[in-house]
Amino acid sequence: MNTIVKCPACQKQVEWSELSAFRPFCSERCRLIDLGDWASEKHAIADETIPTTEEFPFSSSEDIDSF
Repeated sequence: MNTIVKCPACQKQVEWSELSAFRPFCSERCRLIDLGDWASEKHAIADETIPTTEEFPFSSSEDIDSF
């Protein structure tokens, strides 16, 4: 049974198999477009952790200027 997925870049249907060299993308072009989006920070993975005061000890811009 072959699985069909949508290309993340252009939404074209792609067969998910070993024969699909660029899966989940339909082509190298779409793969490179997606890579460029990550490099230009159009895509990002959300970080839900809250920085502690030990990681960021300065509480105001005045403290940073005196450092």
